[in-house]
Amino acid sequence: MTTPRLAAVAHARSFLFVPANRPERLTKALDAGADAVIVDLEDAVPVTEKDAAREALATQAALLHSATTPVLIRLNDSDADLQWFAQSGLRVDAIMWPKASAPEALRGVVDAIGPVGLVPLIESVSGYLNLGAIAAVPGVTRLALGHIDFMADSGISCSDDERELDPLRFALSLHSRAQQLPPPIDGVTVAVKDTQRLNLDTQRALRFGFGGKLCIHPAQVAGVHAAMRPSDAEMDWAQRVLAADRNSDGAAVQVDGQMVDRPVVLRAQTLLQRAG
Repeated sequence: MTTPRLAAVAHARSFLFVPANRPERLTKALDAGADAVIVDLEDAVPVTEKDAAREALATQAALLHSATTPVLIRLNDSDADLQWFAQSGLRVDAIMWPKASAPEALRGVVDAIGPVGLVPLIESVSGYLNLGAIAAVPGVTRLALGHIDFMADSGISCSDDERELDPLRFALSLHSRAQQLPPPIDGVTVAVKDTQRLNLDTQRALRFGFGGKLCIHPAQVAGVHAAMRPSDAEMDWAQRVLAADRNSDGAAVQVDGQMVDRPVVLRAQTLLQRAG
């Protein structure tokens, strides 16, 4: 059953990471304006601090439960983390599962976490090769791209525009669509202070059919939202298309000389969704 908060995860534009070993940052992250917050137990936490981070998260249970912003937790890809989460009593909206590579393993994750959404991170060659099967696992809410780890695993070196990863982004978008999942979530922009790079990266994600982006700093949230927001002209067009469709009673109708059919209506709805 899809809850309103899980539906919010499905349509979120921005996902802000906060390290699990820095619980004092959690309130700031929840107030940063992101559509969703990811409490990170994986890459952001040194191995020697993971046990302490889990204990610190337990002290934030009330805050996580009462948050109006959807909350995800990125676990380590281990049975120990699954068992910890199942026994922790923490209520979150989804689990982000790193290095998703095989559908059989993901089905085990779904069985372990119960009625919680699952966002697999595609960040390995095996994950790319198994994308169709991963997207089809019941319980998967949305796919996400971990392109930094993918480059490390594949040995691919990217230019600034990352065109070398075009096939990977194309595949995530198509397999999401094939399984009727929401548009996938693009990877991080590591240049935190480079607003132009963030804008270009977000625009590229949109062109590939992505609907969200991972953020590693609160300052990136507003930039992602601004880059994803349709222009005033696009908003006006989308509103007129939907109004014409509502008023047509099934008859053929045109807007700006263009026939309004189902694909046009879907594009108009997508534009308005991006407006938040």
